[in-house]
Amino acid sequence: MTTTSLASPPSSLGRRQRWTVLAVCALSMFLVGVDTTIVNVALPEIGQGLSVGVRGLEWVVDAYTVVLASLLIVSGALADRFGRRRVFQCGLLVFGLASLACAFAPSLGLLVAARAVQGVGASMLSPVALAIVVNAMPDPRERARAIGVWASVFGLSMAVGPVTGGALIAAFGWRAVFWINAPVVLAALVLVAVFVPESRAERARRLDLPGQVLLTVVLGLFVGVLIEGPRMGWASPAVLTGYAVITAATAGFVRVELRTRQPLVDLGLFRRPPFATAVLGAMAVFIALNVSLLLNTLYLQHTRGWTPLASGAATLPMALGATLCAPWSGTLVGRFGPRRPLILAGGFTGVGGMCLVDLGQDTSVPLILLAHLLIGVGFGFANAPLTNTAVSGLPPSRAGVAGAITSTARQVGAAVGIAVAGGLVAGTGPAGLAAASHTGWLLVAACGLFLFVVARASQPAAVAAP
Repeated sequence: MTTTSLASPPSSLGRRQRWTVLAVCALSMFLVGVDTTIVNVALPEIGQGLSVGVRGLEWVVDAYTVVLASLLIVSGALADRFGRRRVFQCGLLVFGLASLACAFAPSLGLLVAARAVQGVGASMLSPVALAIVVNAMPDPRERARAIGVWASVFGLSMAVGPVTGGALIAAFGWRAVFWINAPVVLAALVLVAVFVPESRAERARRLDLPGQVLLTVVLGLFVGVLIEGPRMGWASPAVLTGYAVITAATAGFVRVELRTRQPLVDLGLFRRPPFATAVLGAMAVFIALNVSLLLNTLYLQHTRGWTPLASGAATLPMALGATLCAPWSGTLVGRFGPRRPLILAGGFTGVGGMCLVDLGQDTSVPLILLAHLLIGVGFGFANAPLTNTAVSGLPPSRAGVAGAITSTARQVGAAVGIAVAGGLVAGTGPAGLAAASHTGWLLVAACGLFLFVVARASQPAAVAAP
């Protein structure tokens, strides 16, 4: 398992330098986060433009998130070996070029392929960001506040994606949600060149290629079965074969990782209950967020007949809740530890999901907006304590390990959320979509309740020991 850290000691950076590094990292995470959700609001327009149904549209989202989740850890290893700034800049270029390819894609197949390449580029951005933030902040309380800011920016990016997407679609059409990445990529390239120093690991680890291949197979097939299972039939020969291959690949992955001296994933970390539950909690939070976003988009545009701009604007309460509560959550973690904000996150998310379990064709708009606000508040409170719980008790040299696994879990949760939500409503008409979504909103509530389990398992200490 690889770690990503600054070559120079954290104490060698002045306060202004440390927070400038945080700002640059936050910009990269903003780019990745926005692209994870901005496409959601464009899906109905993409479907009309390319003549594809819900199931095909699921691949437009999950091609990105599955590849991103699969390559996060190995990209960190490449950064340690070949230089973090160099790999970071390469990731920005790949991401930008793939975004332009998405904007001009003439068919679903090419769009999905370009989205997968986008995921490759994004994987070169995410692993470095959190480890740099953790290692650049020598003071535990300052580190907790920095993680809160980082989580706030990432949470904001995830939440404002649909709003931004709706405005772009209204003005320029669905292809604009992809080419808008170009100016952000250019700005990030300049900032990285100016403010982020080049660094490498003192002892770069070998790449665990067998583990990487097996992890990619497991994630890709798992999400593929979730997406295609309802259409093919859960007991069809193809899906049964998928079950068998997933089981075999998972067993092979565990076997390889336990026997490899330098594994892709340090499975020993999962022996720590706080870490294991934090990883599952990160996955649950992103399942809830992505189920909410996709069901919201399809319901408001197909059942209620809203425009993409209006349905995107309906997520503004979610963005507001996430933006306001994420830095507050970081402060609470620094003062009291992760349990209180995790309990708040679980409560708000659970209540938000329960608000829409009886969603109908004429459900009041204020109730829908209230549910979005509550889910956004829950999302805002969740990220900082989950990240802090994952790295709690670990020295900074291993924080990159925990951060990479947690980031992977988030993207896996995003992919699973899209697959499950799409599977629930695929094939239903506008009149039946609301009723078909009830299970999805129950799942959102269940994800919120699971955060109470994570809170119970979290350590009372607020931050990792240096």
